[in-house]
Amino acid sequence: MELVWNAVWWVYALVFIALILSATVHHHLGLRRRYINLLLKLFEFGQKRVERKRPPRQSDGETDETDSVAEETENPLPSLDHPKALGIQEDIKGFHLDHVLGYITAGMAAICEDNVTKYFEPEELPTWNLLSRTNDRGYEFMSFRLTVCWLVGFLVRYLILLPLRLVILVLGILLFWACMILVGVFPAGPFKRWLNKKLFVFCFDFVAGSLSLVATFHNTENVPQNGIAVANHTSPIDSLVLATHNCYDMVGQTHGGFLSIFMKALSRASMHIWFERSDAKDRSKVIEKLRNHAHDSNLPPILIYPEGVCVNNTSVMQFKKGAFEVDTVIYPIAIRFDARFGDAFWWQDKFLHYVLCMMTSWAIVCNVWYLPPMRRRSGESAIAFANRVKAKIAHQGGMIDLAWDGFLKAHPVKDEWKKRQQEEFAKHLQVEEEEDALRQQQQQQQQQEQQLQEHEQNVCDILKKKEE
Repeated sequence: MELVWNAVWWVYALVFIALILSATVHHHLGLRRRYINLLLKLFEFGQKRVERKRPPRQSDGETDETDSVAEETENPLPSLDHPKALGIQEDIKGFHLDHVLGYITAGMAAICEDNVTKYFEPEELPTWNLLSRTNDRGYEFMSFRLTVCWLVGFLVRYLILLPLRLVILVLGILLFWACMILVGVFPAGPFKRWLNKKLFVFCFDFVAGSLSLVATFHNTENVPQNGIAVANHTSPIDSLVLATHNCYDMVGQTHGGFLSIFMKALSRASMHIWFERSDAKDRSKVIEKLRNHAHDSNLPPILIYPEGVCVNNTSVMQFKKGAFEVDTVIYPIAIRFDARFGDAFWWQDKFLHYVLCMMTSWAIVCNVWYLPPMRRRSGESAIAFANRVKAKIAHQGGMIDLAWDGFLKAHPVKDEWKKRQQEEFAKHLQVEEEEDALRQQQQQQQQQEQQLQEHEQNVCDILKKKEE
């Protein structure tokens, strides 16, 4: 029995050392990427076993879920101004009573599956990643080997990786606090900015080791040095991912609990902007703070998520115009997570539940693209500029560009959107009324022409009689 306990402790010690090394010098050793390559081989083995045991594909009359997702990507959703989004046929001329059926159909379809809610649900995977939370078809019991792999993976993730990752997380938070307090001691100046950048990246990279984060950064020549950086938003760890490569000041909603620890520590070292979204006065001050921060070349770039909500990384929703009203350089950043290793999307009600899901995932893998800086064109509105930046990010990340406001998932529809549908409906009523008015006008003109011809004929007849 003593031999077994010694073996267990040695396993824990070796894994802990590996996690510490991956959290500190992983760039030189490549431990995280080797771990990812091992997982890919494991997933490939599992997929082969699933394909071998899977029943034949569905008949021609049925469609597979992956096929429907592909069709949806090829056929993007219509914008809010498109008649199809309002249940109106494009080739409609005039209004008739049966055209109401289009609105009824659109309303029933929205009740069954609307165009907003499904982007706030976890992404479906084309292949199984040996996690129970992504398995609704009983894959783990398809074969004995697959069952053994799933069971061993479960024990490794919950009994070995989870406790050791929690230790790394606690150590990382303590190290983060100590470093930020140390930076806060120094007076403002070049040395403090240099020290803040070095310790900021090191501490976040250490904390990222608790998630086995593997981030690949593309187009690093476009890394922001100042101004405003905007990115699509999937989870709270978006900032963690970006902070492992560059130093940022952040703007965001104030949070309590676990996240407040990071916010208070960050505020000691640099000029971060936290605000309460429900307070209108607090929101109005943010624009002025953003303007002052962006125009100060001595401060690091400020990081903003214009969507304001977390989306499941398959789409990019409406960008709020606030950050784009500031006359400065905008650095777009596209973040795309690989959900095969662990879904980073925050859909859980409790943040601790989210942290537990992250800690018990295989790893967090993502790609980050730094896009060329963009400026607002002359005569371009803030909304148009925001949409242009959003389209660039969505295209680079391979995500769907949506015009919907992400706050629709929790807030009622805005009155202006209701009014837009009413105006669209009224246009077709006006078309019918205009056609009737035009028809009556043409009839009146025809009657007047006939009367004029009859009058001329009468005059001609009278003149002929006089001549005779």
